[in-house]
Amino acid sequence: MNLEHKYTLNDLVKGCQEGNRHSQELLYKTTSGKMLGICMRYAKDHFEAEDMMQTGFVKVFKKLADYRGEGSFEGWMRRIMVNTSIEFYRKNLRSLNVVDIDETHEQQASTSFDMSSINVKDLMRLIQNLSNGYRLVFNMYAIEGYSHKEIAEELGITEGASKSQLSRARAILREQVLKLEGYKNEANVG
Repeated sequence: MNLEHKYTLNDLVKGCQEGNRHSQELLYKTTSGKMLGICMRYAKDHFEAEDMMQTGFVKVFKKLADYRGEGSFEGWMRRIMVNTSIEFYRKNLRSLNVVDIDETHEQQASTSFDMSSINVKDLMRLIQNLSNGYRLVFNMYAIEGYSHKEIAEELGITEGASKSQLSRARAILREQVLKLEGYKNEANVG
């Protein structure tokens, strides 16, 4: 006889707020896959992403009393994971090696490409291969929706440096996607 009980996310949050260890374990098991995916975008590898996620979950459990039920709980957790990932770089890197936009020129692609030909795993790998500064700014701007002003404030850089980092990240990703498409096309022809 299977006496499995189905819990909603709200049930788990309430249990966690009451200090229930079983609810904490179930909340972790239920959401850790998605939260790891968020951290993977900011990390250089799986191990770093796991460290970010574990730190993020510690913060989630410490701050659960602050969650008022307004908006999505997953959105609230997601924001903690993103902020934890950003903090990771602020604490662990001496500098992001940024170049102000005045010191560089905007690279424009003369070739367009079709993003539908690239799968999520390949794209994630390409993003992870970006240098720390490029990856951080790219994620904050292109995925999380931060403005250049907000990125500059969060990272202690100029808005111009944020724009430059984004421009370079996009150029590198564009080049890598084109290479990847070339490899796929060669493999399909050969």
